[in-house]
Amino acid sequence: MYHADATFETPAENIACDEALLHLCESGSMDEVLRFWESSTPFVVVGYGNHVDVEVNRSACEKDGVAILRRCSGGGAVAQGPRCLNYSLVLQIDRHAELASITAANCHIMKRNAAAVSKLLGKKVSVEGYTDLALDGKKFSGNAQRRKRTHLLFHGTFLLAEFDLTLMSRYLNHPSREPDYRGTRTHDDFVASLALDSGQVKSALREEWGASKALKSIPDEPLRTLVATRYSRPEWNFKF
Repeated sequence: MYHADATFETPAENIACDEALLHLCESGSMDEVLRFWESSTPFVVVGYGNHVDVEVNRSACEKDGVAILRRCSGGGAVAQGPRCLNYSLVLQIDRHAELASITAANCHIMKRNAAAVSKLLGKKVSVEGYTDLALDGKKFSGNAQRRKRTHLLFHGTFLLAEFDLTLMSRYLNHPSREPDYRGTRTHDDFVASLALDSGQVKSALREEWGASKALKSIPDEPLRTLVATRYSRPEWNFKF
């Protein structure tokens, strides 16, 4: 498996890159890959089926010039910014029996990610609500999946020390759907950051997934096409 640290200048490029990697693997142009990135500026990402005005405090985003984008995978809305480490796994479905279904893939990938972080912390990390990772009942990682015929994209976030947790309460509404373990808690009471740096988390995930080959570059054309046709366009980002 390849690994890459690949953060682009704009939110649209960073979100487009995940889908571009999925397309490249699906076409046979690239092997499985683990990508890391971290935005230097705050922005908001909604899940594919989310309604922006339900999930996002749109007026606060507009006032602060915070971009709102829609990703190609499911899940809920996420606030991005410095010290929010993102990872993206693109895996070949028939290479891993555990990826045969959405539910099985969620379970398999989340258990492995939880094990990797547990080793770093020296304490148990739990998988909650299918695709959350939590420590002492507080969420520090949210994840989502997109499947195609031969490959899947599984991506998510890790909130690290010094991430500004108030971005969530400022730019996100209370979610329209929430896992039972949240118990109607506000963003401020529900989320937490890890006392880890990005290098530690990256190293642990590379080891867990056997990502030993450095990817020198990501082909530019599919990413630019997706930015132009989707992620820079209001009709995509505000379709619901």
